[in-house]
Amino acid sequence: MNISAVIITKNEERNIERCLKSLQNIVDEIVVVDSFSTDHTKEICEKYHARFFQQEWLGYGEQKNYANSLSTHDVILSIDADEALSSELQQSVFQLKATEQQDFVCQISRLTNYCGKWIHHCGWYPDKKIRIFNKKRAKWTGAIHETLSYPDEDVLIPLKGDLLHYSYYSIEEHISLINQYTALFAIENFEKKKNISLVMLVLKSVWKFIRDYFFKAGFLDGYYGFVICNLSAVTTFLKYVKLKQLYND
Repeated sequence: MNISAVIITKNEERNIERCLKSLQNIVDEIVVVDSFSTDHTKEICEKYHARFFQQEWLGYGEQKNYANSLSTHDVILSIDADEALSSELQQSVFQLKATEQQDFVCQISRLTNYCGKWIHHCGWYPDKKIRIFNKKRAKWTGAIHETLSYPDEDVLIPLKGDLLHYSYYSIEEHISLINQYTALFAIENFEKKKNISLVMLVLKSVWKFIRDYFFKAGFLDGYYGFVICNLSAVTTFLKYVKLKQLYND
């Protein structure tokens, strides 16, 4: 089996080299579709002999589908620029290549690094993702949080090892992305004519913290576990506050 690693980028010079290094001698080609970065993303990708293309932003789902269409091989390893294969996951992918099966998808556990700390709770781990699939049988959908659609009869193969996710380097960066995401969420749901009551808005936000910090053991991740659970509750609050604001306007 030959595997194409597919990555979409925009100004990822901080992360992309770590990602590319983890793919060396594991996959058969690397395809990068870049949204016209203004940093050194292109030069780094060329250093690792990636096939580099540029495309204006189409939304997460469509951008990834376009990138998949450029791959030479049907089996795709979809990976983000801020992710990397752990050594155990590298071995799992390498062993997968010895099979000839085509009607399958592979599930991978993602472990997130937050401000330098690996987060094992807070509802963040194991963050199971389908990341290896046959592009002829699967397609990405969704403009904000993309999901992979594939036939129900496809075999689900869990792989050993973690996909290492270097998410946020600072709390300020996390807050900035929360603001962007919640605005997009509000617009998307407003267009779908979805709304929520004030009571449910409050209950959802409070429950989000209680669930992640206590029931999902966020407290075991120490200070950053507390920060993450609080910001997750704030994210829930802001999503629906911004949605209600659109209705009020």
